[in-house]
Amino acid sequence: MRHLFNDIAHLHRSVFAAIERGAEGWFLGLAARFVFAAVLWIYFLNSARTKVGDGLAGFFTLTPGAYYQIALPAVEAAGGDVEQVAFLPWGLIVTMGTYAEFVLPLLIVIGLFTRIAALGMIAFIAVQTLVDITVHQIGAEAIGSLFDRFPDAAIADQRLLWLFVLIVIVLKGPGWISLDGVLAAGHREPAGRLRPSA
Repeated sequence: MRHLFNDIAHLHRSVFAAIERGAEGWFLGLAARFVFAAVLWIYFLNSARTKVGDGLAGFFTLTPGAYYQIALPAVEAAGGDVEQVAFLPWGLIVTMGTYAEFVLPLLIVIGLFTRIAALGMIAFIAVQTLVDITVHQIGAEAIGSLFDRFPDAAIADQRLLWLFVLIVIVLKGPGWISLDGVLAAGHREPAGRLRPSA
């Protein structure tokens, strides 16, 4: 019986070691980027589009909605007049937040400077969550709670899963199937090992 158990354990180790070797360097980063693209890219793109004007010229113009979404306390302090909101720090924060919402997800999807972009998105989601809770004062049901029987709270459950995908990218990189992978392949180290991706 013990011999049978050892054979099963050896088979288990061998099979999963082969799977791990086959996925090494490309699968986790690619899978995490795919999940990000499938679940979150369009969400962030649509959110960012509500903050700029229409058309190519409008892309470079922030709408009042950008200030209401990101810097509501500053807008209220200015009597609801967005043009009276000081550029420093509020205008700068709104500008950086808006264009980060366009640029960082795109960098993750194409796999360019991916680890840095994923760190930026982690910070963005943290700020987004803080604004949703403290400024927009979303309700307790939307905030939710960890370790409860409800898996669909917008903050505690969903955003934790968002962060997990981004943490995988930070720790494992984008994988070989990415622009970072292409750039690293063009700059091989003397021993033939790829340099770590961004």
